[in-house]
Amino acid sequence: MKYVVLFEHSETNWSAYVPDLPGCIATGKTKAETEKLIREAIEFHIEGMRLDGEPVPPPTTEVEYVSISA
Repeated sequence: MKYVVLFEHSETNWSAYVPDLPGCIATGKTKAETEKLIREAIEFHIEGMRLDGEPVPPPTTEVEYVSISA
């Protein structure tokens, strides 16, 4: 499965979240670290859902860039 992950950069760190898995987030000092951590978070999140007998939502979020004139 492939889930959309949104990365956000702030002045001090990076964060990431998965729209299709509410509550699945990660933060790190670098984007590379945050990407590693969000992969682990997704696996952990899905494992927890399965252990709790919850259905794992399929990936449904789509991403597209939209150009505008500024």
